[in-house]
Amino acid sequence: MQIKRRNFIKQSFASAAGLATAAMLPADLFGKGLYDTSHPKEVILEPKMQTRPKESIRFSVIGINHNHINGMVNSLIGGGGELVMVYAKEPDLLKGFIRSFPKVKVAASEDEILQDNSIQLVASAGIPVERAPLGIRVMQSGKDYMADKPGILTFEQLKKVKKVQKATNRIYSIMYSERLGSPAAVKAAELIQAGAIGKVVQTIGMGPHRMTPKTRPAWFFDPALAGGILCDIGSHQCDQFLYYTGATEAEVNFSQIGNFNLPAYPDFQDFGDMSVRSANASGYIRIDWFTPDGLATWGDGRVFILGTEGFIEMRKYIDVLGRKGGNHLLLTNQKESVYYDCSKVYLPYGEQIVSDVVNRTETAMSQAHCFLATEMALTAQKIARKLNV
Repeated sequence: MQIKRRNFIKQSFASAAGLATAAMLPADLFGKGLYDTSHPKEVILEPKMQTRPKESIRFSVIGINHNHINGMVNSLIGGGGELVMVYAKEPDLLKGFIRSFPKVKVAASEDEILQDNSIQLVASAGIPVERAPLGIRVMQSGKDYMADKPGILTFEQLKKVKKVQKATNRIYSIMYSERLGSPAAVKAAELIQAGAIGKVVQTIGMGPHRMTPKTRPAWFFDPALAGGILCDIGSHQCDQFLYYTGATEAEVNFSQIGNFNLPAYPDFQDFGDMSVRSANASGYIRIDWFTPDGLATWGDGRVFILGTEGFIEMRKYIDVLGRKGGNHLLLTNQKESVYYDCSKVYLPYGEQIVSDVVNRTETAMSQAHCFLATEMALTAQKIARKLNV
C-alpha cells in the first residue's frame, strides 16, 4: 500500500510539472491555439450608393397563386420595371395584390396582356403546373418570362420550353429566390469570386420550411400540380450548387423522399435529400417541412461552402445563437475569421433582368444555368427512393 501511495504522489508531481512546462510554451506549438474560441471580427456591411437603373421595361403579371409574386414584382420595379397590368382567375387573390400595388390595371383576360406589344416581360407565380405552359405562350407572343420556382414541373414540360425558347430567343428566367433574393447569398458570391476561400469543392444546402396546412390551398399538397419536394424547394439548392461551384454540367448521385408527419396528405412529401456532383465539386442537399413553432421564422436556412483555402456559412433567415434578423455570413480562411451582417447588401437581380430584356444579354442568369438547375431537381425527384412507406 505504501508503494502505491508513493507512486501516486510521484505521478502527480510529474503531471503538475508537465502542465507548468506546457503553459510556458508558445501557442503556435499546439496548432496556433487549436482550441481558441475568441469571437471573429464583426463587419456590418453598409449599403453602397446605387444609381438609378439605366434601363426600364414595361411588364405585367399573370397568375398570383403564391405570394412570392410580391417579391418578384418589387424586384422588377426596383430594377427599373413599370408594372402595367395583372390578370388572375381568382378575385380574392386579386384583392390582396391590388392592395400591394394599387396603380396596376386589372386585365380582363390573359390575351389582353399577351397581345399588348408594349409589354416586354410577363411574371408569374401561378399554380406550378401551369407555369411552363404559360411561359411558352408568353415567349410565342414575343415577350420574356419570369417564373416563380418551380418554373417547370416535368421533363416533358422542360423539353417543350427549351424548344420554344430556342426558336423565339426569348428569356425564360426562374426566380430562385433563396439565392437571388438573399443579401447573404449575394455577398457569398462576391467573396468566392474574390478568391476568399480558394476553389469551391463542396456545398451543403439545407432548406427547412414550416408547415401550416390550413394556410395552404389544396393544389399545394398534390405533387402533380405543385411538384414534389425536390422539384420544388430542392431547385433552390440545385441553383446554389451550380452557381457557387461554377459548374456547367452536373448530375445527381442519389435522392430520397418521404412523408413522415402528414398522413392526412399521403401523396405529399415533407422530407427530401440528394447528393449531386460536377467534374470538380460535390454537393449535399436536405430539405424538409419540419420547422418547429419555437423558431421565430419559417425556416433556419443554411448553406455551407467549402473551399480549398477556407469556408463560408450562411444563416440566411435567423441566427439561433441570438443575433437579430437574418442574412448572417461567417467566413474563415487562411487569414482570419469574420462575421458579416449582410442585411443591407444590394440585390442586383431585378436590375440585371431588366437590363437583359433590353440588351438581350445574360447578366442575371444564363439560360443554360436556369434549365440545368431545373433538370437536376427534376432528375432527383424522378429517381428518388421513397422512405417511410
